[in-house]
Order: sequence, then structure tokens, then C-alpha cells
Amino acid sequence: MILTVTPNPSLDRTYEIPALDRGEVLRATAERMDPGGKGVNVSRAVAADGRSTVAVLPLGGAPGALVAELLAGQGIEVAPVPVAGATRSNIALAEPDGTLTKINAPGPELTAAESEALLATIRAHAGAASWIACCGSLPRGLDATWYAELVARAHHAGARIALDTSGPSLLAALRERPDVVKPNAEELAQAVGRPLTTVGDAVKAAEELRTYGAGAVLASLGADGQLLVSEAGTYFGFAAVATVRSNVGAGDSSLAGFLAAGGDGPQALASAVAHGAAAVQLPGSVMPSPADLDPSAVTVTEDIPLDRPLTEPAP
Repeated sequence: MILTVTPNPSLDRTYEIPALDRGEVLRATAERMDPGGKGVNVSRAVAADGRSTVAVLPLGGAPGALVAELLAGQGIEVAPVPVAGATRSNIALAEPDGTLTKINAPGPELTAAESEALLATIRAHAGAASWIACCGSLPRGLDATWYAELVARAHHAGARIALDTSGPSLLAALRERPDVVKPNAEELAQAVGRPLTTVGDAVKAAEELRTYGAGAVLASLGADGQLLVSEAGTYFGFAAVATVRSNVGAGDSSLAGFLAAGGDGPQALASAVAHGAAAVQLPGSVMPSPADLDPSAVTVTEDIPLDRPLTEPAP
């Protein structure tokens, strides 16, 4: 079982539009409503893959009730932590060329008691988990060291932790040595404090995160592929994608594929790349099923193209 933790979940509404014209009335050609948040998406991807998952998340108000209902409808066990504030609602506008404009609400402010209840709920389910995936931004009310506390408690209980967050929360948690961290290129550049313009730059940055405390670094480089830097070695994986429909949740799907394949080594990286490539070809934040995956399109190599420029350099 993969346990996911989403401290700031959301109800996500995605509208497909012909073009984003400011000041005009936009008529959507399609719409979706999904439970959102990075950890929620990991659970959705794990469930779509036919595997067991439990989603721990604070929920409040009518949006929170709808998130729980939608997750249950997808066969996901929800371990809710009731909070006074309403769960946030986010909006995404998807254009035909793959451009995505997102409006993310701040979400509720959690109290100290709600924070402790969240940690207690995680502890109650941790014993049955092969991995705990802790994902996303922290809501108001939780200190930047909250993930560090969670990693320390989880390790004390013998659990393995995959962490997907950024900024001060990531840097604070590294001292507790999470087993895997999953930054994208921009988050990786932010963590090391310098721009990344080539694959080689990303490799060096990932190696630096390991010196800070990360056991392994699974780095998403967008259209350029993914990197896995760990004690066992450095691997580069990529897959050609014909059409990008939506990149919402693609990184979360990659992390789900990585953990479902064991969370270590080139086979796990290949699974991460296959899941990410499948996700970007689906609408909204739809998670891929096994039928959507194309493992034959994935290449994983130790021959890293260090000098290859990144399609989207990270500032």
C-alpha cells in the first residue's frame, strides 16, 4: 500500500478553451472536476494502476466533502482529518496547444490541533505502507519545518518517505534524510540557488541535494525527460510524446509510477517516465491506467547527455 499525504488538497475544475483572451467571455469546449493536490494525484495514479493506496488529507466544508466523494468513487480509501476551514477550489484553463493557466486558491489555515491530528492520522496508517508520499505546498498555519517533523516521525516508525515539495519546506526536510525527493527543474534550481541550462547542470544540482540529505533525487525535466540520481548511480530517462494535452498531475503520475515499481533503480525510473508520458496525453488531471502506458517508448540510460540544453531552462 502507498500512503499519500496532501496537507493542502483542492477541488480542481479544468476547462478546455479555444484560446485565452483577456477581457472576453470564454466558452469552454469541455470541462472536468477532479479531486486535486499533488498527493491526491499520486493516490489517483496508484489506484488507476490497480494498486492499493490510502489518502490522508485535511478536509473542510462542501468542497472537502466533494473531494472525499470523488476519491471514494475512484476506489481510493480516504483518511480524512476534519478542519474548520473549507477545502480550496482551483481553476485551470487548458488551450489546444497545451498551454495551461492555473488559478490556485490559498486554502484554509490549519490550527495547531488540526496539524497534530494530521500527524496522528498518518501515524495510524503508516505501519501498513510500503511508501509514504508527502506532496505539495503547506497550508497556512503549518510551519516550514512541518514536513521535516513528518519525515522524522515516519523514519522512527520504520517507513520510507518520498517528498515532493519545494522552497523552505524542502530544504528544512532534507536534514531528516527523506528517501526520495522529486523536484522539477525549477524547484531544483531554486533549491541550489542557481540557474540550470543543461542536463548536466541538473545532474550537479541533484547531486548537491544528496549532499544536503536526500537519499535519491528523481528530477522531472519536462519535455527533456527525467533524472534519477542515487547511491546506486545516475540514470536518464525519456519518452517521445506526440501530443501534449495537459500536464496537470503528470509529475504526480511519474512519482506514483516510480514508487509502484519499487522506488529505486532504472526500472523504477522507466516506470516513472512511462506514467508521466501517458499522463500528458490525457485531458485535465486524468491519471493513466495500464492500458495508457507504452513502456516500449521509454529509454533509460546511464549515458547522460550532459551538454544537452534544457528546452525550458530553469531560472
